[in-house]
Amino acid sequence: MKNHFSRRDFLKTSALGTGGLLSGRVISLEPYPFERMQQKVAHSDRIRFGIIGIGMQGSGLLSGAVTLPGAECVAAADLYDGRHTLAREITGNPGLMVTRKYQELLDRKDIDCIIAAVPDHWHKRVVVDACNAGKDIYCEKPMSHTVSDGFEMVDAAARNKRIVQIGSQRVSSNLCAKAREMYKNGDIGEIENVELTLGRNDPTGAWEYPPPFDLSPQTLDWDTWLNDTPKIPFNKERFARWRCWKEYGTGVAGDLMVHLISGMMFTLGWNEIPRSATSLGGIFRWKDGRNMPDLHLVLFDYHGVPVFVRLGLGTETTELARFLGPKGILDTGEFNMSWTPQPGIDLAPSYYDSSFPSKMRAEYEAQWYTEHTPKLGQEPIYDQVSYRGHDWDDMRPHIWNFFQSVKSRKPVVEDAVFGNHAALACHMANESYFRGKTVFWDEASKTVKS
Repeated sequence: MKNHFSRRDFLKTSALGTGGLLSGRVISLEPYPFERMQQKVAHSDRIRFGIIGIGMQGSGLLSGAVTLPGAECVAAADLYDGRHTLAREITGNPGLMVTRKYQELLDRKDIDCIIAAVPDHWHKRVVVDACNAGKDIYCEKPMSHTVSDGFEMVDAAARNKRIVQIGSQRVSSNLCAKAREMYKNGDIGEIENVELTLGRNDPTGAWEYPPPFDLSPQTLDWDTWLNDTPKIPFNKERFARWRCWKEYGTGVAGDLMVHLISGMMFTLGWNEIPRSATSLGGIFRWKDGRNMPDLHLVLFDYHGVPVFVRLGLGTETTELARFLGPKGILDTGEFNMSWTPQPGIDLAPSYYDSSFPSKMRAEYEAQWYTEHTPKLGQEPIYDQVSYRGHDWDDMRPHIWNFFQSVKSRKPVVEDAVFGNHAALACHMANESYFRGKTVFWDEASKTVKS
């Protein structure tokens, strides 16, 4: 007689086999402190900041920052004149001081700190200059453009005793905080595997941004924008779509993966560089002259724990960070997190008994139920819990935490060391892709080796 009882059937019926109860709950997380603040902030307690770079990300940071209690933008710098106008529009201040030279902001005594949202190939120069000028700085992710850049930035922050916060904002989200709490409480047991995934499927998601209509060598300081990269003729696409080229950006790794890696590091309490990275990928859809992959798959080794990352620009998929352990799974996303417990024990007689003769099978199952069936009223509850939180991509909580640290001098979570470790994972992923082989972190030389 053919056996039709599968493992899937076993798992579907096992909870009921022991009288287990299935349930689910949805819990809303607490709002952030600044959302509850109604009172005006005393003038002496205000934060006066300058912003460097008012492009797509910078305009979002500026728009969020000026809504925070006690925050005031007093100056803005950008190499493109159109963004001077934009900064004044966002702040509602037609007389806002604007300049192409960010050093002018660093020289001002009335600026408490800096927010910087410049292309990756500018991060090191701006952060090191700010620290040397005695300014605390919030710098967009990824922290560095190269491996060596990151260590220079860490040194500048430490040497000048400056607060440096890197802009992977979900580190400050209440969803990540709850996931961290649950992991520390042992709700999924010791981590065994992490899966991180994000997919897009549209030109804007693939960075094919429309350049500003008036962009020209007259409205943009092109030679300065190139910084220390090879000098090339003025190119609108390179300016607007810089993430597509490794000369200026770090691809999907530095744009997307760094958020997932930073959130993972915060959730699990890791602050380290992966041992190794193995990448596969390529340019499958966006064959527009870019040299960074539009599909990037990476397997990291974090002290023996495998971390798999899938990043793609050709298929839309939900952004998800999944943490798997023997006691359950944590799934975290942009607006919610769910915990699915797993008892890790047989909840019904083993389906292997289908290989027993019928009399033996009946005897085994009778014995199993005698030993494992709970008493009436003491049935276990297998409780899936979902948490609804604020958008983990909202930058305001992260900026708020930075401003509070500037005032209190207490350390931030995503400081220069943390930011460097997250960025190094991205650099290792890119190095593995371009070298076509697994790469390893060499701590002695602080370099990536094949």
